[in-house]
Amino acid sequence: MITRRRYENLDGSQNHKKLAHLRQWRKERKAKIKDLSYRVPQAEERQLDYLRSNRTQTTVTWIGHSTFLLQMGGRNLITDPVWAERMGLEKRLAPPGLRLEELPPIDAVLLSHSHYDHMHLPTLRQLARANAGMELFVPAGLGAKLRSCGFAHVTEANWWEELRFGSLELHFVPAQHWTRRTLFDMNTSHWGGWIVRPTNHGGKRHAIYFAGDSGYFPGFKLIGDRFPIKWALMPIGAYEPEWFMSQQHVSPEQAVQAFLDCGAELFVPMHYGAFRLADDTPREALDRLLAEWTRRQLEPERLRVLHHGETLRQ
Repeated sequence: MITRRRYENLDGSQNHKKLAHLRQWRKERKAKIKDLSYRVPQAEERQLDYLRSNRTQTTVTWIGHSTFLLQMGGRNLITDPVWAERMGLEKRLAPPGLRLEELPPIDAVLLSHSHYDHMHLPTLRQLARANAGMELFVPAGLGAKLRSCGFAHVTEANWWEELRFGSLELHFVPAQHWTRRTLFDMNTSHWGGWIVRPTNHGGKRHAIYFAGDSGYFPGFKLIGDRFPIKWALMPIGAYEPEWFMSQQHVSPEQAVQAFLDCGAELFVPMHYGAFRLADDTPREALDRLLAEWTRRQLEPERLRVLHHGETLRQ
């Protein structure tokens, strides 16, 4: 009998939830009245021609949820690509900032973990068909699954492992989370974030930190101690109820602390506004983020709240 490896967090936890906890959350949700009318706006001016032609400048474009187009070192990367119109029974709250056919040629995908709102196989198949030779960089334990689904160019990484992709360094870094896609594969693949930076960084602050999904944990400081970070793409949504979600999703206030821990120059919020995964709303997540930013008296220019389809240039 083959025993599959089970991954765990830095503190040894595997984030198992009891059925009683899930039932309690569902009971609480029924008693809540939420205003779901707010929608993350679409960018007024999308830079499609520039994104197709750019081969020199570093850019970050928010597609929605945890999906970004990253351009660095002449390469086009997509994080956690999800163009799904639904997630489970819930309809997408706002359309993606770019349609799949509007993307420039994609060289590689970076996956943070295997949850359905981060690893959407139909989207991955569409991207692979449109981009011959596209590479997939994924957490340890996911390679066999993806190869069995027909993806040929798959590279796994463990925490703190460095991969080279052209003139880029890709570092897979820890997160506080868990994985599951079926009843039988709990934590059989890993989870984490990615540091993307040029190989000729010279120790300067050029790195993009894509945090993936994470609860608050000491790893944010460990990551900042190793890498000078320019942009931190940090989750702020799916945190309510906090007694249930805190081990796997930071609150907006914890996201600000994580940003300070990792020492990044700029904060770009994500993981809100596309899918309703918990009880909080996109407006609540943003309001709490802005309130915490003000309370801590942080420089307004260090917080970059993007619209869907909006592009930042370095």
